[in-house]
Amino acid sequence: MDKIFENKVALVTGGAFGIGKATAILFARKGAKVAVADWIEDSETIDIIKKEGGEAIFIKCDVSKPADVAEMVNKTVKAFGRLDYAVNNAGIEGVNAPVHECTEENWDKTININLKGIWLCMKNEIPVMLKQGKGAIVNIASIAGLVGFPGLPAYVASKHAVVGLTKTAALENAKAGIRVNVVCPGVIKTPMVDRVTGKDKTVEKAYEDMEPVGRMGQPEEVAEAIIWLSSDAASFVTGDAMAVDGGWIAK
Repeated sequence: MDKIFENKVALVTGGAFGIGKATAILFARKGAKVAVADWIEDSETIDIIKKEGGEAIFIKCDVSKPADVAEMVNKTVKAFGRLDYAVNNAGIEGVNAPVHECTEENWDKTININLKGIWLCMKNEIPVMLKQGKGAIVNIASIAGLVGFPGLPAYVASKHAVVGLTKTAALENAKAGIRVNVVCPGVIKTPMVDRVTGKDKTVEKAYEDMEPVGRMGQPEEVAEAIIWLSSDAASFVTGDAMAVDGGWIAK
């Protein structure tokens, strides 16, 4: 496999499961040293990377906590000496309820992790990249950042905001050598989607039928898009909200 990220360093939040896990592993396979961050201590991602001969560390982090995020970035730089790529992926789906029944607790928790968390990550990542004169950040939103979904007001609001935040960060850093993009996945077969469907085959089939391609996406398919946006192959791409969604929002 082409080691396009050799001697480079990538940080992936929410890296223990799903899209984050697939992305961290693919970064390592492409030659990067990887800092895998998650609030759940799960070594499987690290174990896979090391088994394949890669280099990685795990950092426990709650992205809604400023001190945790600052320490996460500091540990990454301390361990590897730099930070070339950041994938701000950590997020939750929140509790399903219409706008008028959404609780303040659910609203605050969802916004704090999904939106504030990405802002805190960039707040700490960008200064490191500015000193280096180059870097690439990929935030993870959702097709719920591009269209509405009944029953998920906090989630939809947070993901729309991530798209806007990404565009702002991209414009602010466009001449500083730092590209900032956002990926908006469709229905991807991840632990989060399993929680939403309850692994009920009838519910899963309903989601598959809503996808124009007729199936759910795989985490590895989203990881490929993230890797491309991070790479120099996407050197003229910044501020983009890329849907990786099987055609969902084209309907």
